[in-house]
Amino acid sequence: MSLHIGDTAPDFTVDTQNGEISLHDWAGDSWVFFFSHPADFTPVCTTEMGRTAQLASEFDKRNVKPLGLSTDTAEEHVKWIEDVNDTQNTNLVFPIVADADLKIAKLYDMIHPDQSETAAVRSVFIIDPDKKIRLTMTYPMSVGRNFDEILRAINALQFSDKHGVATPADWREGKDAIIPPSVSDEDAKARFPQGFTTLRPYLRTVKID
Repeated sequence: MSLHIGDTAPDFTVDTQNGEISLHDWAGDSWVFFFSHPADFTPVCTTEMGRTAQLASEFDKRNVKPLGLSTDTAEEHVKWIEDVNDTQNTNLVFPIVADADLKIAKLYDMIHPDQSETAAVRSVFIIDPDKKIRLTMTYPMSVGRNFDEILRAINALQFSDKHGVATPADWREGKDAIIPPSVSDEDAKARFPQGFTTLRPYLRTVKID
């Protein structure tokens, strides 16, 4: 099953090291950072789980709930988390989906046969409070994720939603945004009384504090 941006994230009920959760109920009114891993007790995954735990306050202030997935059992997750906490100097408390039967990994197309028949690649799904998939990323097993980019992308999504704008390449908070071409100059003047810069008729930038 291939999932696209704008699709409703498939719901599921599954065991985690923190007990059973149902995705949509657990998410509530929060955003979700759902990310998969090939297996417990693997090196790159250990650093990624640790980094997510270290960034707990950053996810909290963005109203984002992290949710991991690994193709092992909840009992194995508990043992692995001890290693994560010890080697990465953190305290991992977010749930990790137990997916030993690969049911969720297959539901979210996380198994790429050229990589492995039984281990999930490093998939990322950013899911909004309406349970819509807003962004996806897929990394191979050998490449750890860039968490600066994950947070930057969440910032951009939330900023765009709030202000009705788009964000340019390498956008970060405090930088100019882009007025979508679908917004007329007349509407843009009403929406952005601070003014905007027209570089081309299709490329208008605006500063939003």
